[in-house]
Amino acid sequence: MSLKSSKKVDTNRYELEITIDSEKFCNAINTVYKRERKNISVPGFRKGKAPLGIIEKYYGEGVFFEDALNLLYVESIEGAAAEAGVSIVDDEMKFDLVSISKAEGAHFKVTLTTKPEVKVGEYKGLEAEKLICEVSEDEIKAELERMADRNSRMVEVTDRAAALGDTAVIDFEGFVDGEAFEGGKGESYSLALGSGQFIPGFEDQIVGHNSGEEFDVDVKFPEEYGAKELAGKDATFKVKLHELKVKELPEIDDEFAKDVSEFDTLNALKEDIKAKALERKNKAAEDEVENQLIDKIIDGMEAEIPEAMFKNRVEQSYRDFEYRLQMQGMPIDMYMQYTGSNETEMKKSLRPQAERQVKIRLALEKIVELEKLTASEEDLVKEFATLAETYSMPVDQVKAAIPEKDIADDLAVRKAIDLVKENAKLKEVKEYTKVEKEEKAEKKPAAKKTTTKKATASKSADGEKKPAEKKTTASKTTTTKKTATKKAETEEK
Repeated sequence: MSLKSSKKVDTNRYELEITIDSEKFCNAINTVYKRERKNISVPGFRKGKAPLGIIEKYYGEGVFFEDALNLLYVESIEGAAAEAGVSIVDDEMKFDLVSISKAEGAHFKVTLTTKPEVKVGEYKGLEAEKLICEVSEDEIKAELERMADRNSRMVEVTDRAAALGDTAVIDFEGFVDGEAFEGGKGESYSLALGSGQFIPGFEDQIVGHNSGEEFDVDVKFPEEYGAKELAGKDATFKVKLHELKVKELPEIDDEFAKDVSEFDTLNALKEDIKAKALERKNKAAEDEVENQLIDKIIDGMEAEIPEAMFKNRVEQSYRDFEYRLQMQGMPIDMYMQYTGSNETEMKKSLRPQAERQVKIRLALEKIVELEKLTASEEDLVKEFATLAETYSMPVDQVKAAIPEKDIADDLAVRKAIDLVKENAKLKEVKEYTKVEKEEKAEKKPAAKKTTTKKATASKSADGEKKPAEKKTTASKTTTTKKTATKKAETEEK
């Protein structure tokens, strides 16, 4: 198969003219014949035993043309696109069959959407602010208090009435207009008073009551309450207070340090907390520098980005989120039910970040091209080893699952980010400037000089898309295997 011609027909739209030689096409026909012959009957032969030549004579030479072309379609388009130097970003292509025969092979044209031409502005010597990171004694104290809270224990309170901050163990049942309602009943429920877990007013009315008391709690459901049949309604809850508990915190001293860490003294634990907090802050500061530089690169980028690329990225982000939920044991349908969301709303919320990710990738790929950045063999070996460790898989399985080219492309993009950071002019600050803070608060995903152009789509991290299998050759003279099978079964009857 080969690319006969390539021409740009519109912004990000190319027409590829592709030929598949006779030998390759005939080999594909033979493959399809071997796969499908068991389903085809020809008078005078047992079902599945008719030779290829007899089937073609009986049903027409084109009986297997469509499936043979489907067999070669994806490979031929990917090869032609690579030869033409374009990257495909959608799978709804315009297909035109020019000619098809065993003697001449297949000749067709496809019009497809491609990655845009990209121009980037300055990417060396960019200015950014880097935060000088410090860890205060108050931050260390707050972390120690969190650790103490995690290691606290609940003790029963018997000598006083309930107060905010207590945990009340209660039975309750709710009534509206004297009728119990669904979901309004609980037994031995532990409620942290003042947490806001229950509707407004409920927890406050438990305050002042003692263990063993039974009493009514009168509340009004909010107008925007999730259950519409209860929204805005007055309700009475019958409550029995079984028990009051309060959190008892351990003393923060050397013994505490020994109990919660590998350190023997509180001072050693404090130093560890400080070091880890500083590491986290420095990492966040580095990430923020990278974001500032990337924002400036995007702002200086010029490209007409096909809508397909954004849609592809949204779809992938949605599938990634769905996969993460599944790993946690929650189907996405259940998640949407709990959050009151739906697929359309979720994808809409993913759109701004998806647009930013596509633009970042395009800009960095352009820098890779300009700087001729590549991943070395050593880089690839290290990356595959890291992935194998991350996913607890043998390296060979990782290599089988992830194409080496994809890994190499990602590594080259990382090198582009490193290059931009290495050549940046950083100004150390104790806090971001007022202007910088406002920019962060109002940051929009759209780049100033980037426009979009509509096209159909659906997939990939940076919006790139592999062609889908061709479903029809659009040839009116081709008889499909399904027709052949149906015809044979009719004649057998």
